[in-house]
Amino acid sequence: MPTSDAEGKDWSLARFQRHQPRTVLDIGPGEGTYAKLFRPHESDGSGIWWTGIEIHKPYVTKYKLKSTKTRRMYDEIHVKDARQAANHLLHRDLVICGDVLEHMPREDAVALLQRIEQAGAWNILVSVPIVESAQGEVDGNPHEAHVHQWDANDMDQVLALLGGNVEAMHGGTLGVWWWSRRG
Repeated sequence: MPTSDAEGKDWSLARFQRHQPRTVLDIGPGEGTYAKLFRPHESDGSGIWWTGIEIHKPYVTKYKLKSTKTRRMYDEIHVKDARQAANHLLHRDLVICGDVLEHMPREDAVALLQRIEQAGAWNILVSVPIVESAQGEVDGNPHEAHVHQWDANDMDQVLALLGGNVEAMHGGTLGVWWWSRRG
């Protein structure tokens, strides 16, 4: 679904505030959960440049993802599959993969995380269900189907292979990870 469970959001916000990224890429923003959560906590008032890559074009309009003069959401939106995104879009201070990696085969998810790291991202936020969470198409969007069921140990190992520093929060429903090039 284009929404996300509340579990792990406070944990994620604390890391966002600690790292204070200047550029953010949100892969699969859906209704804009992370922009809504993080934007009010931008530290110096100068703003952070938010990019979204959304595979399902109707969500851009339905959830009003593009920023306007009266509402800040995403400064730029690309309608595409993140697996085919140009590397320069992945080169950000923070790349968010929030409840999106379960919607692709495991090998595609691992390859995407590796590409994000290789493109020069400084931080990666990952959130995936770590309990059985079967889901099919939602509201005519075939990309909402869950293709791979992650478990916490598997994602721990995948992110450890990227090197860097990994912090994890294994909840009752979601696992949330913050990978960083530096501690």
